[in-house]
Formats: sequence, C-alpha cells, structure tokens
Amino acid sequence: MNALLSRPFVLAGLLLAPMFASCAAQQYKAVADEREQENRALREERARIKGENRDLNAEKASLETQLADANARLLQQPEPAAGQNYAELDQLGVGYGMRDGRMVISIPTEISFPSGRAELSADGKRALKSVAKTLKKDYPVGRFEYWIEGHTDSDPIQKSKFGSNRELSLARAMAVLRCLVDEADIPDNACVVSGWGPHRPVAANDSRSNKAKNRRVEIVVEQAAGTPIQQ
Repeated sequence: MNALLSRPFVLAGLLLAPMFASCAAQQYKAVADEREQENRALREERARIKGENRDLNAEKASLETQLADANARLLQQPEPAAGQNYAELDQLGVGYGMRDGRMVISIPTEISFPSGRAELSADGKRALKSVAKTLKKDYPVGRFEYWIEGHTDSDPIQKSKFGSNRELSLARAMAVLRCLVDEADIPDNACVVSGWGPHRPVAANDSRSNKAKNRRVEIVVEQAAGTPIQQ
C-alpha cells in the first residue's frame, strides 16, 4: 500500500525536475549576462580612461614644447654687436654677444664638462682663462660684475651623482667660479652664481643639436651696483 501511495509522488518529482533545472539554468544565464554587461561596461570605461590619458599626455607634450619655444624666443642666443670680435674665443668655441643690452659669454659643456659631471676639462679651463682676459680688458671689475649661470637640457639625470639637472647646473657654475677665482684672478666678490637647470633654454629640447645648445654655462656681464648705466 505504501509503495502504491509513494508512486505518484515519484512521478510528480520526475515531472517537476526538468522545470526546476530549467529555472536554475535561466537564473544562471541571467546572472552571467548581468556580469558580462558589467565587465563590458568596465572594459569600455577602462578604454575611455586610457584614451583620455593618452590625449592628456599628448597635450602635455605639446604644451611643454610650446613653453620651450616661448622660452627660446624670450632667451635667444646672444646676438653679435657691432665691433665685437674675439678671435681667441672663436677659436676655443666660446660663444658671445648681446642680450637685452648685456654682454653674454656662453661656454658650451661640450668643451668644458664631461657628460653628467661638474669637473672642468683642460679645454674648459683654457677657455675660461681666455674669457677672464676678455672680461678684465673690456668689462673690468668695479664697473661690472659677472653672473655665472649654469644650464642643462631637459633630459632626466640618469648616470650621475647629482639628484637633478638643477643641482648639476649649479655645480658646474660653481666649478666655473672656482676656476675664474683660483686660476684667473677674478675677484670672488664680483661674481654671482646660479643654477637654472633646464628652465632657461635657448632652443626647444626636441633634437640632439638643440639640446646641445641648452647645455652651457653663461657669464652675463651686469652693471656693478652704484655704477652709472652707460647709454
């Protein structure tokens, strides 16, 4: 009798099992579809953010180039002035000229310092001694003072003991000061030293030749304090 009574329940269970399985499959598919939609949305969001970052980086690079160009226009290479002709400086590869009414002598690092270092080369010392003779003759102490300014290109420091381009530029300016004072008898108190790093380029840092122009130490001749400005 019990066997007879249980048989309908077994049959009912057998009939309902496919229905339960179908419902479970539908629920699983719904969950899977929802997760796939979420993943698709996340992938699209990630792609959008990557695209925005790429655009921002391109815009940043463009703005940096524009800034360098603007600085280069503002701080052009010194322009030759009438009557200026220093054959010895020309032979040594030292640049010179006028900028904003000031005499500027530019010593490129190619002849003065090894890459990433602040120890003057023999050619650099020879050039500075010639520069010192020019300063003493045409821009004597008392009437003029000398602003020694170190400059670099914009390439990050890699293999050097210096932590930044500014530190390197300042160390090179100090090396020039020591040479002028110790070996060329330029008074220490007639000099001012600064390190600009990459922040005062004379050319855009977009090629090897332009970067070479930016790696330099400049001696800017200023009117000494209390000296009447010559017209």
